[in-house]
Amino acid sequence: MADRFKTGEKAPESGTYEFVGLVNESNENANTENEKNIELSSGETFPPSQSNQDAAYWKKSN
Repeated sequence: MADRFKTGEKAPESGTYEFVGLVNESNENANTENEKNIELSSGETFPPSQSNQDAAYWKKSN
């Protein structure tokens, strides 16, 4: 299982996922605290950054 997931990939399991950073590494602080955690169900697609719609990396929260 991958440690991080990219916008467009499918969630391998249901749970909370935490924003890791942007794929292009610009505007790294673009997400607000409210946007740094998302709830996904298994099979749902990882979204882009909510603030600027850029591709993002996510990881499963502990």
